[in-house]
Amino acid sequence: MTRRIISLFIFMNISCIGALHLYSQEVKRYETQNDMPLFYQKMKERLTYPLSFDKSDKPFKQWRKDARAVLMECISPLPPKAASYDMKVVDEEKRKGYKAQKVEFNISDYSRTTAYILIPDGKGPFPAVLLLHDHGAHFSIGKEKMIRPFNTDSLTIADADNWCDKCYDGQYVGDYLASKGYVVMSVDALFWGERGRKEGIRYDSQQALAANMLQLGMSWGGLIVGDDLSSADFLASLSYVDRKRVGSMGFSMGAHRSWMLSAASDVVKASASVCWMNTTDSLMTLTNNQNKGGSAYSMIIPGIRNYMDYPHVASIAAPKPTLFINGKRDKLFPVKGVEDAFMTMHKVWNSCGANDKLQTHILDIPHFCSKEVQKMILDFFDNNLK
Repeated sequence: MTRRIISLFIFMNISCIGALHLYSQEVKRYETQNDMPLFYQKMKERLTYPLSFDKSDKPFKQWRKDARAVLMECISPLPPKAASYDMKVVDEEKRKGYKAQKVEFNISDYSRTTAYILIPDGKGPFPAVLLLHDHGAHFSIGKEKMIRPFNTDSLTIADADNWCDKCYDGQYVGDYLASKGYVVMSVDALFWGERGRKEGIRYDSQQALAANMLQLGMSWGGLIVGDDLSSADFLASLSYVDRKRVGSMGFSMGAHRSWMLSAASDVVKASASVCWMNTTDSLMTLTNNQNKGGSAYSMIIPGIRNYMDYPHVASIAAPKPTLFINGKRDKLFPVKGVEDAFMTMHKVWNSCGANDKLQTHILDIPHFCSKEVQKMILDFFDNNLK
């Protein structure tokens, strides 16, 4: 009897182990891969972009008004406006053909920040360009990526020079445009440069910042757009700036900021965007950089994809002069998505008789703002702001 009990006990244990093994095989199911839901293709299929211009039966001007209203609703709430800019010049340097100033101003009722402004020699008012810095997962500097810093520590200057070599072909865009007769200004976006993290730079803090802001009722991406709107208004208000000739320009994340600003504001009369345009269909795949999350929060406008895709939003800027440049060798933005986005935008500009105002180029370059590209940007602004 004892042997039979022991044998039964052993059999039951072996059976349980076998069952547990089978169970462990069954529970190895998963429903996300590369941080994407496995049903992401079905999610993309439901994005029909009902507010895109090609789905509208309204005249262009009415569509534009309605589309901008929805965009602003998705961006909202914006940072509250300050009672005044209360600008103060805190430092100045003479350069060849222009002067550089570091100023403080109230960008919103939340924040008082600093900016670099370059002012050409001679009598204004001058045309002006708001320069919107890139992301680059490089947060120690912001505005210094676009305008050569001065009277600061050697580490910041070296940091800026290295970044200028890496992304801008060794030529500061701001100094280049200022030497050609433009007032230029650049401001740190929240989390970069002098608006950075008190405890020091951490890449994964982007996600925490974005989550905390969402819990406080505002998106990080929306705040960046709101600050850019305020910066454009501030630039246009300066006595030496011709407010009828204000443009915007940016590379990478700065490009996203530039066309977004042009879509959201009539202060900007012409915009140039380098290496940031595509479609959601091309970007949201298992292998594209966009699905990695963290950095994308700085450019996410909650809910907008239920109404419009990237090129539809950019098309709100029509019929303003607009320049887009992307690279064939840019690994971040698939060429097919760039081509599709450009085609969508050309249809909109063409519908309002302004296809000649939209310039789109796919050059044989990587993710890079070369001197050749900067010359194209200068020619574009010379033709549309001078």
